[in-house]
Amino acid sequence: MEKHSQKNFTTLSTKTNYLSTNRSKHYLKCHLIFVCKYRKKLLVGQLNDDIKAIFQSIADDSDFDIEVMETDKDHVLFLIRYIPRWSIAQIVRRLKQQSTLHIWQLHATALRKQFWYQHILWSDGYFVCSIGEASPDTIRPYILSQG
Repeated sequence: MEKHSQKNFTTLSTKTNYLSTNRSKHYLKCHLIFVCKYRKKLLVGQLNDDIKAIFQSIADDSDFDIEVMETDKDHVLFLIRYIPRWSIAQIVRRLKQQSTLHIWQLHATALRKQFWYQHILWSDGYFVCSIGEASPDTIRPYILSQG
């Protein structure tokens, strides 16, 4: 709860999980997956530890939070909470661009063996799925009962 107030963009209601800004109340979360280019199994050892730290650092400097993050050898999974000012595409762009830049600074020799001199790490695409506390089966009747 403190993390949101430290970023000075929202407050967390103590009775609900909704975040409030001066103009909105929201609960926006997404499940996001990035895959290493060519499905290369790079996310092991020190590179894996460094990429997690880099992602956390990016989130700490942004108006979104990584609530859960885990890696497998060739992909990384996130649960991200964000505010309406951010689009998923903006979050993806920031995470991919900055993580690629920083990881190449730390592991250029190892990455050159995989990608030559192209400074890439992630495949072009990503998977995203919005999530929330209420199921569609709860929301649909609520909307239909209004008016």
